[in-house]
Amino acid sequence: MPRQHGSSRHNAGTTEPTGPPRPPPASMLGCPHASRKGCRESQFRRGGAGHAREAQRGLVGRVGGAGRLRCLEGDMASGKARIGQPAPHFQGTAVVDGVFKEISLDDYKGKYLVLFFYPLDFTFVCPTELVAFSDRAGAFRQLQCELLAVSVDSHFSHLAWTQLSRREGGLGTMAIPLLSDLTRTIACDYGVFKEDEGIAYRGLFIIDAEGRLRQVTINDLPVGRSVDETMRLVQAFQHADQHGEVCPADWQPGGDTIKPTVKESKEYFAKQP
Repeated sequence: MPRQHGSSRHNAGTTEPTGPPRPPPASMLGCPHASRKGCRESQFRRGGAGHAREAQRGLVGRVGGAGRLRCLEGDMASGKARIGQPAPHFQGTAVVDGVFKEISLDDYKGKYLVLFFYPLDFTFVCPTELVAFSDRAGAFRQLQCELLAVSVDSHFSHLAWTQLSRREGGLGTMAIPLLSDLTRTIACDYGVFKEDEGIAYRGLFIIDAEGRLRQVTINDLPVGRSVDETMRLVQAFQHADQHGEVCPADWQPGGDTIKPTVKESKEYFAKQP
């Protein structure tokens, strides 16, 4: 069910509708890890990441029927994502062109992918980012690059948000998929899970056509990301892939690049003022 709208309350850089009354603590929900930070009562507090949807599905961070937390304190900070290595696999239910669809990392083989996390639906900075990326989706696709947004909200919440107009803080029609990460598995694997609130930081990951992770940026909650800079980075990595030359600081398409040998690099440096 899409979340209900109510009053708002600030919570560590995020604000979310308060919704129904506060659910019971984790210990009353049968969570075997109630003493762990990853499943503590603070995650269920109203106005934070623990909205009424948490009570409906039972507990935060629990994976399937296994009854154990996927993302524990020891490995949360770094996750499995490593530059130059295969990107962590993911799969889940997404809203694609207004309908629910199962997608996975495998669907993007042969293309670049910009995978970006955002904290929550129905918030403030998040719709500005999602709309900005969606409006530029066509330009990214011309580069053989897809965009995929992820949050810990349900696919039902994603759908409801797209049905709200942009003038009301909604998304409207979206040109990019919105993937649900209810179990927090993807956020944990990519090292962006914010344990105390049960949400994801603003992590952005560029994955190349071979499935390797090429770039990572992670913003704290209050500040959105630059679509232009993301596109520049995709273009720079693609140029390096295709030409075997490296891109200097502030490189733009059509600009000079550097041949990565001691002798040939002097051609670039000789042009500098």
